[in-house]
Amino acid sequence: MVIKTTILITGATDGVGKAVARQFALTGANVLLHGRDPEKGGQVLSELRRETGNEHLEFFCADFASLAEVRRLAEEVKSGHRTLDILINNAGIGGGAHGALLDSSGAVEREHGESAKPRSLETSRDGYELRFAVNYLAGFLLTNLLLPELMASPAPRVVAVSSIGQSAIDFDDVMLMRGQDAMHAYRQSKFAQVMFTFELAERLKDNGVTVVAVHPASFMDTKMVAESGITPKSTIAEGADAIMHAAVAEELIGAQELFLNGKTAARSREEQAYDPEARRRFWDLSAKLSSLPA
Repeated sequence: MVIKTTILITGATDGVGKAVARQFALTGANVLLHGRDPEKGGQVLSELRRETGNEHLEFFCADFASLAEVRRLAEEVKSGHRTLDILINNAGIGGGAHGALLDSSGAVEREHGESAKPRSLETSRDGYELRFAVNYLAGFLLTNLLLPELMASPAPRVVAVSSIGQSAIDFDDVMLMRGQDAMHAYRQSKFAQVMFTFELAERLKDNGVTVVAVHPASFMDTKMVAESGITPKSTIAEGADAIMHAAVAEELIGAQELFLNGKTAARSREEQAYDPEARRRFWDLSAKLSSLPA
């Protein structure tokens, strides 16, 4: 019997997530696609089945602004799959403000080049800063809930689609109540993924789980970039290729503190990522916020 690789990709109904789902579907893998719009999810599912000839594709709907929906997603995945080989935490929202688009490098541009104005920060259904909740905390919770299925795989891997635009964690103001703008919120959420990646790798180093954070590319040629009047600097294909590398490259197996800029090992922009005590403190906080044991 042929055992197919099973991959869960969050944020897989558009952009680079969809492109990665297509590449995995072409390999014949079991691809579990996540999105928050059921109608769009069904359309993408039909499209990818038609384009790739792969019928082993499933769609799961959940809004990552709600931790209850993240828990439901995990239960639905568990109910149909005893083993999960690769989890790609790709779902997220950007840091644009008043029409601005946040580049993965951390720069904000607008159609006419003027500076973006800060806007009031939004909150999730659980009352947390929205970008922190969607871009980071949802993935933290989902990964932890699916660890038994991941560790049932012979060579499991967790990939966080992060960014080189990063801001360190201020433990006195994690929810950014002091008025920071959406750009700072985005950068903090992307750095939070790096902190989680490094700490998870340390905790699972004896369990054979490879954990990678990757900045795939800057200003990919997505619909969002085009509608913002920004000239693309890279393609969706480049970003998808970098994520695929993070997900399957054998030379990455067992690496610690692994952050990739494209396909190249790089150093996090924030030294806090290399502080074990700060990482453990942040893990404990994240567990408390998501009602998980520390």
